[in-house]
Amino acid sequence: MIRASHTPSRRRIIGAGTAALTVALARATKAAPLPTITPGTNSSFGPLKRIDAGLLSVAYAEAGPAGGPPVILLHGWPYDIHSFADVAPLLAGAGYRVIVPYLRGYGPTRFLSKETMRNGQPSALALDTVALMDALEIEKATLAGFDWGARSADIVAALWPERAKALVSVSGYLIGSQAAGKVPLPPQAELQWWYQFYFATERGRLGYEKNRRAFGKLIWQLASPKWRFDDATFERSAVAFDNPDHVDIVIHNYRWRLGLAEGEARYDDLEKRLAAAPTIPAPTITLEGDANGAPHPPPEAYAGKFTGRYTHRLITGGIGHNLPQEAPQAFAQAVVDVTEG
Repeated sequence: MIRASHTPSRRRIIGAGTAALTVALARATKAAPLPTITPGTNSSFGPLKRIDAGLLSVAYAEAGPAGGPPVILLHGWPYDIHSFADVAPLLAGAGYRVIVPYLRGYGPTRFLSKETMRNGQPSALALDTVALMDALEIEKATLAGFDWGARSADIVAALWPERAKALVSVSGYLIGSQAAGKVPLPPQAELQWWYQFYFATERGRLGYEKNRRAFGKLIWQLASPKWRFDDATFERSAVAFDNPDHVDIVIHNYRWRLGLAEGEARYDDLEKRLAAAPTIPAPTITLEGDANGAPHPPPEAYAGKFTGRYTHRLITGGIGHNLPQEAPQAFAQAVVDVTEG
Protein backbone atom coordinates (compact mmCIF):
# COMPACT_ATOMS: atom_id res chain seq x y z
CA MET A 1 0.00 0.00 0.00
CA ILE A 2 1.23 3.49 -0.84
CA ARG A 3 0.50 6.59 1.18
CA ALA A 4 1.52 9.81 -0.53
CA SER A 5 2.07 13.36 0.58
CA HIS A 6 2.73 16.09 -1.97
CA THR A 7 4.99 19.10 -1.64
CA PRO A 8 4.82 21.14 -4.87
CA SER A 9 7.60 23.51 -5.84
CA ARG A 10 7.84 26.72 -3.83
CA ARG A 11 8.01 28.63 -7.11
CA ARG A 12 4.68 27.10 -8.07
CA ILE A 13 3.01 28.03 -4.77
CA ILE A 14 4.13 31.61 -4.33
CA GLY A 15 1.59 33.91 -5.93
CA ALA A 16 -0.20 31.05 -7.64
CA GLY A 17 -2.75 29.89 -5.08
CA THR A 18 -4.91 26.80 -4.98
CA ALA A 19 -5.21 26.31 -8.73
CA ALA A 20 -1.49 25.67 -9.15
CA LEU A 21 -1.52 23.23 -6.25
CA THR A 22 -4.35 21.30 -7.89
CA VAL A 23 -2.41 21.11 -11.16
CA ALA A 24 0.70 19.90 -9.34
CA LEU A 25 -1.22 17.14 -7.59
CA ALA A 26 -2.88 16.04 -10.81
CA ARG A 27 0.41 15.86 -12.66
CA ALA A 28 1.96 13.80 -9.86
CA THR A 29 -0.58 11.00 -10.44
CA LYS A 30 -0.85 11.23 -14.23
CA ALA A 31 1.06 8.10 -15.28
CA ALA A 32 -0.78 4.83 -15.93
CA PRO A 33 -0.40 2.04 -13.35
CA LEU A 34 2.03 -0.79 -14.08
CA PRO A 35 1.03 -4.47 -14.16
CA THR A 36 0.81 -6.19 -10.79
CA ILE A 37 3.89 -8.22 -9.86
CA THR A 38 4.66 -10.47 -6.89
CA PRO A 39 8.05 -9.67 -5.33
CA GLY A 40 10.57 -12.36 -6.25
CA THR A 41 8.93 -13.19 -9.59
CA ASN A 42 12.22 -12.54 -11.39
CA SER A 43 15.54 -13.78 -10.09
CA SER A 44 17.98 -12.95 -12.89
CA PHE A 45 18.88 -10.60 -15.70
CA GLY A 46 19.99 -11.35 -19.22
CA PRO A 47 23.70 -11.51 -20.05
CA LEU A 48 25.62 -8.64 -18.48
CA LYS A 49 27.23 -5.95 -20.58
CA ARG A 50 30.51 -4.18 -19.89
CA ILE A 51 31.87 -0.74 -20.72
CA ASP A 52 34.89 1.34 -19.71
CA ALA A 53 33.63 4.40 -17.89
CA GLY A 54 35.91 6.79 -16.01
CA LEU A 55 38.05 4.77 -13.61
CA LEU A 56 36.11 1.56 -14.04
CA SER A 57 35.22 -1.28 -16.32
CA VAL A 58 31.55 -1.33 -15.38
CA ALA A 59 29.45 -4.49 -15.53
CA TYR A 60 25.77 -3.73 -15.95
CA ALA A 61 22.44 -5.23 -16.88
CA GLU A 62 20.29 -3.58 -19.53
CA ALA A 63 16.64 -4.09 -20.39
CA GLY A 64 14.04 -2.40 -22.55
CA PRO A 65 14.20 -0.65 -25.93
CA ALA A 66 17.47 1.10 -26.77
CA GLY A 67 15.58 4.23 -27.77
CA GLY A 68 13.42 4.37 -24.64
CA PRO A 69 13.73 7.04 -21.94
CA PRO A 70 16.81 6.04 -19.91
CA VAL A 71 16.54 5.04 -16.27
CA ILE A 72 19.60 4.23 -14.14
CA LEU A 73 18.97 2.06 -11.07
CA LEU A 74 21.61 2.22 -8.32
CA HIS A 75 21.98 -0.35 -5.54
CA GLY A 76 23.45 0.03 -2.06
CA TRP A 77 25.45 -1.87 0.57
CA PRO A 78 25.35 -4.80 1.17
CA TYR A 79 23.19 -5.47 -1.88
CA ASP A 80 23.66 -5.67 -5.64
CA ILE A 81 21.77 -5.35 -8.92
CA HIS A 82 19.35 -8.13 -7.95
CA SER A 83 17.55 -5.59 -5.79
CA PHE A 84 16.07 -4.48 -9.13
CA ALA A 85 15.38 -7.92 -10.64
CA ASP A 86 11.62 -7.27 -10.60
CA VAL A 87 11.79 -3.50 -11.14
CA ALA A 88 13.78 -3.70 -14.38
CA PRO A 89 11.30 -5.83 -16.39
CA LEU A 90 8.38 -3.71 -15.19
CA LEU A 91 10.07 -0.57 -16.49
CA ALA A 92 11.32 -2.27 -19.66
CA GLY A 93 7.78 -3.39 -20.40
CA ALA A 94 6.64 0.20 -20.04
CA GLY A 95 9.12 1.27 -22.74
CA TYR A 96 12.07 2.47 -20.67
CA ARG A 97 15.72 1.76 -21.35
CA VAL A 98 16.87 0.40 -17.98
CA ILE A 99 20.53 0.41 -16.92
CA VAL A 100 21.50 -1.40 -13.69
CA PRO A 101 25.25 -1.15 -12.92
CA TYR A 102 27.30 -2.94 -10.33
CA LEU A 103 28.91 -0.23 -8.19
CA ARG A 104 32.67 -0.03 -7.68
CA GLY A 105 33.69 -2.91 -5.44
CA TYR A 106 30.74 -5.13 -6.39
CA GLY A 107 30.28 -8.06 -8.75
CA PRO A 108 32.23 -8.05 -12.03
CA THR A 109 32.89 -4.28 -12.02
CA ARG A 110 36.64 -3.64 -11.88
CA PHE A 111 39.06 -0.71 -11.69
CA LEU A 112 40.96 -0.13 -14.90
CA SER A 113 44.22 0.47 -13.05
CA LYS A 114 45.70 -1.27 -10.03
CA GLU A 115 47.17 2.11 -9.08
CA THR A 116 43.78 3.79 -8.54
CA MET A 117 42.89 4.35 -4.91
CA ARG A 118 40.05 2.10 -3.77
CA ASN A 119 38.08 5.13 -2.71
CA GLY A 120 34.58 4.84 -1.24
CA GLN A 121 33.84 8.51 -0.62
CA PRO A 122 30.42 9.71 -1.84
CA SER A 123 31.57 12.09 -4.56
CA ALA A 124 33.72 9.37 -6.16
CA LEU A 125 30.78 6.97 -6.30
CA ALA A 126 28.52 9.65 -7.77
CA LEU A 127 31.08 10.49 -10.45
CA ASP A 128 31.05 6.82 -11.46
CA THR A 129 27.40 7.31 -12.45
CA VAL A 130 28.20 10.42 -14.48
CA ALA A 131 31.08 8.59 -16.19
CA LEU A 132 28.77 5.69 -17.03
CA MET A 133 26.23 8.07 -18.56
CA ASP A 134 29.00 9.65 -20.62
CA ALA A 135 30.28 6.28 -21.80
CA LEU A 136 26.77 5.19 -22.81
CA GLU A 137 26.13 8.59 -24.44
CA ILE A 138 23.18 9.24 -22.16
CA GLU A 139 22.81 12.98 -21.74
CA LYS A 140 19.98 12.88 -19.23
CA ALA A 141 18.32 10.09 -17.26
CA THR A 142 15.92 9.36 -14.47
CA LEU A 143 18.05 8.30 -11.50
CA ALA A 144 16.63 5.93 -8.90
CA GLY A 145 18.22 4.13 -5.98
CA PHE A 146 18.40 3.21 -2.34
CA ASP A 147 21.12 3.27 0.34
CA TRP A 148 24.48 4.15 -1.31
CA GLY A 149 22.66 4.25 -4.64
CA ALA A 150 20.17 6.85 -3.41
CA ARG A 151 23.04 8.97 -2.13
CA SER A 152 24.78 8.85 -5.51
CA ALA A 153 21.53 9.68 -7.30
CA ASP A 154 20.98 12.63 -4.94
CA ILE A 155 24.50 13.90 -5.51
CA VAL A 156 24.28 13.73 -9.30
CA ALA A 157 20.91 15.51 -9.23
CA ALA A 158 22.32 18.22 -6.94
CA LEU A 159 25.73 18.87 -8.54
CA TRP A 160 24.90 18.07 -12.17
CA PRO A 161 21.19 18.93 -12.41
CA GLU A 162 21.35 18.97 -16.21
CA ARG A 163 21.95 15.18 -16.12
CA ALA A 164 18.91 14.31 -13.98
CA LYS A 165 15.56 14.23 -15.73
CA ALA A 166 13.92 13.03 -12.51
CA LEU A 167 14.83 11.34 -9.23
CA VAL A 168 13.50 8.51 -7.06
CA SER A 169 15.31 8.31 -3.73
CA VAL A 170 14.59 5.86 -0.92
CA SER A 171 14.98 7.61 2.45
CA GLY A 172 15.13 10.98 0.72
CA TYR A 173 18.03 13.40 0.90
CA LEU A 174 21.18 11.50 1.87
CA ILE A 175 23.85 14.08 1.06
CA GLY A 176 26.19 14.70 3.99
CA SER A 177 29.74 15.66 4.87
CA GLN A 178 32.65 14.64 7.05
CA ALA A 179 31.91 17.53 9.38
CA ALA A 180 28.37 16.30 9.90
CA GLY A 181 29.63 12.76 10.40
CA LYS A 182 31.81 13.87 13.30
CA VAL A 183 28.87 15.28 15.30
CA PRO A 184 27.81 12.90 18.10
CA LEU A 185 24.26 11.57 17.99
CA PRO A 186 21.96 10.52 20.85
CA PRO A 187 22.88 7.05 22.17
CA GLN A 188 19.95 5.27 20.53
CA ALA A 189 20.90 6.74 17.15
CA GLU A 190 24.57 5.84 17.65
CA LEU A 191 23.54 2.26 18.36
CA GLN A 192 22.01 1.99 14.88
CA TRP A 193 25.43 2.79 13.39
CA TRP A 194 27.25 0.02 15.29
CA TYR A 195 28.82 -1.39 12.13
CA GLN A 196 30.32 2.00 11.25
CA PHE A 197 32.27 1.98 14.51
CA TYR A 198 33.20 -1.68 14.01
CA PHE A 199 34.62 -0.83 10.59
CA ALA A 200 36.69 1.96 12.16
CA THR A 201 38.89 -0.69 13.79
CA GLU A 202 41.35 -3.10 12.25
CA ARG A 203 39.42 -5.87 13.96
CA GLY A 204 36.37 -4.72 12.01
CA ARG A 205 38.22 -4.77 8.70
CA LEU A 206 39.52 -8.28 9.32
CA GLY A 207 36.13 -9.43 10.57
CA TYR A 208 34.35 -8.13 7.49
CA GLU A 209 36.97 -9.64 5.18
CA LYS A 210 36.50 -13.02 6.84
CA ASN A 211 32.72 -12.92 7.25
CA ARG A 212 31.36 -11.01 4.26
CA ARG A 213 28.32 -13.24 3.76
CA ALA A 214 27.40 -13.59 7.42
CA PHE A 215 27.80 -9.85 7.89
CA GLY A 216 25.70 -9.04 4.84
CA LYS A 217 22.91 -11.41 5.90
CA LEU A 218 22.81 -9.84 9.37
CA ILE A 219 22.47 -6.35 7.85
CA TRP A 220 19.65 -7.59 5.59
CA GLN A 221 17.83 -8.99 8.63
CA LEU A 222 18.28 -5.87 10.74
CA ALA A 223 17.47 -3.42 7.95
CA SER A 224 14.38 -5.34 6.78
CA PRO A 225 13.08 -7.13 9.88
CA LYS A 226 9.81 -8.25 8.25
CA TRP A 227 11.28 -9.40 4.93
CA ARG A 228 11.39 -13.21 4.78
CA PHE A 229 14.03 -13.70 2.09
CA ASP A 230 15.36 -17.20 1.46
CA ASP A 231 18.97 -18.38 1.20
CA ALA A 232 18.89 -18.47 -2.61
CA THR A 233 17.76 -14.84 -2.76
CA PHE A 234 20.57 -13.75 -0.47
CA GLU A 235 23.23 -15.81 -2.23
CA ARG A 236 22.40 -14.29 -5.62
CA SER A 237 23.48 -10.93 -4.22
CA ALA A 238 26.20 -12.14 -1.85
CA VAL A 239 28.31 -13.35 -4.77
CA ALA A 240 28.85 -9.65 -5.58
CA PHE A 241 30.77 -9.23 -2.30
CA ASP A 242 33.53 -11.50 -3.62
CA ASN A 243 34.82 -8.60 -5.72
CA PRO A 244 38.53 -8.15 -4.82
CA ASP A 245 38.01 -4.45 -4.05
CA HIS A 246 34.82 -4.85 -2.04
CA VAL A 247 36.27 -4.73 1.47
CA ASP A 248 38.55 -1.79 0.67
CA ILE A 249 35.66 0.24 -0.77
CA VAL A 250 33.29 -0.50 2.12
CA ILE A 251 35.82 0.16 4.86
CA HIS A 252 37.02 3.38 3.25
CA ASN A 253 33.45 4.62 2.79
CA TYR A 254 32.56 4.30 6.47
CA ARG A 255 35.93 5.47 7.79
CA TRP A 256 35.84 8.51 5.50
CA ARG A 257 32.42 9.48 6.85
CA LEU A 258 33.86 9.68 10.38
CA GLY A 259 36.94 11.57 9.25
CA LEU A 260 39.15 8.57 10.02
CA ALA A 261 40.38 8.11 6.44
CA GLU A 262 41.55 10.62 3.87
CA GLY A 263 39.89 11.03 0.51
CA GLU A 264 41.53 12.20 -2.71
CA ALA A 265 42.30 15.82 -3.53
CA ARG A 266 40.55 15.48 -6.90
CA TYR A 267 37.22 15.32 -5.04
CA ASP A 268 37.84 18.13 -2.54
CA ASP A 269 35.84 20.75 -4.43
CA LEU A 270 32.90 18.42 -4.89
CA GLU A 271 32.87 17.49 -1.21
CA LYS A 272 32.92 21.18 -0.24
CA ARG A 273 29.89 21.77 -2.43
CA LEU A 274 28.12 18.79 -0.90
CA ALA A 275 28.92 20.00 2.63
CA ALA A 276 26.79 23.06 1.85
CA ALA A 277 23.76 20.73 1.44
CA PRO A 278 22.76 21.85 -2.08
CA THR A 279 19.11 21.65 -3.08
CA ILE A 280 17.83 19.35 -5.82
CA PRO A 281 15.70 20.91 -8.57
CA ALA A 282 14.73 17.73 -10.46
CA PRO A 283 11.21 16.35 -10.13
CA THR A 284 11.48 13.92 -7.23
CA ILE A 285 9.60 11.18 -5.45
CA THR A 286 11.08 10.03 -2.15
CA LEU A 287 10.08 6.66 -0.73
CA GLU A 288 10.20 5.07 2.70
CA GLY A 289 9.22 1.63 3.89
CA ASP A 290 7.12 1.40 7.03
CA ALA A 291 9.48 -1.22 8.50
CA ASN A 292 12.89 0.23 7.56
CA GLY A 293 15.26 -0.93 10.28
CA ALA A 294 18.28 0.96 8.93
CA PRO A 295 19.18 4.49 10.07
CA HIS A 296 17.12 6.98 8.06
CA PRO A 297 15.93 10.56 8.48
CA PRO A 298 12.23 11.44 8.83
CA PRO A 299 10.71 12.85 5.62
CA GLU A 300 9.95 16.22 7.20
CA ALA A 301 13.69 16.67 7.76
CA TYR A 302 14.49 16.72 4.05
CA ALA A 303 11.36 17.77 2.15
CA GLY A 304 12.70 21.32 1.79
CA LYS A 305 15.80 20.11 -0.04
CA PHE A 306 13.73 19.27 -3.13
CA THR A 307 12.75 22.47 -4.91
CA GLY A 308 11.02 21.00 -7.96
CA ARG A 309 7.82 18.98 -8.19
CA TYR A 310 7.97 16.72 -5.15
CA THR A 311 6.05 13.87 -3.53
CA HIS A 312 6.86 11.61 -0.59
CA ARG A 313 5.37 8.11 -0.42
CA LEU A 314 5.25 5.79 2.57
CA ILE A 315 5.14 2.18 1.38
CA THR A 316 3.28 0.07 3.91
CA GLY A 317 3.00 -3.68 4.49
CA GLY A 318 6.19 -4.39 6.44
CA ILE A 319 8.56 -2.97 3.80
CA GLY A 320 12.15 -2.54 4.92
CA HIS A 321 15.34 -0.92 3.69
CA ASN A 322 15.72 -2.85 0.42
CA LEU A 323 12.55 -1.26 -0.92
CA PRO A 324 12.94 -2.02 -4.65
CA GLN A 325 13.29 -5.75 -3.98
CA GLU A 326 10.64 -5.89 -1.26
CA ALA A 327 8.11 -3.63 -3.04
CA PRO A 328 9.16 -3.60 -6.71
CA GLN A 329 5.82 -2.42 -8.05
CA ALA A 330 5.75 0.64 -5.78
CA PHE A 331 9.35 1.48 -6.71
CA ALA A 332 8.80 1.05 -10.45
CA GLN A 333 5.56 3.03 -10.32
CA ALA A 334 7.40 5.89 -8.63
CA VAL A 335 9.91 5.91 -11.51
CA VAL A 336 7.13 6.07 -14.08
CA ASP A 337 5.14 8.71 -12.18
CA VAL A 338 8.07 11.04 -11.58
CA THR A 339 9.32 10.69 -15.18
CA GLU A 340 5.97 11.11 -16.87
CA GLY A 341 4.45 13.57 -14.39
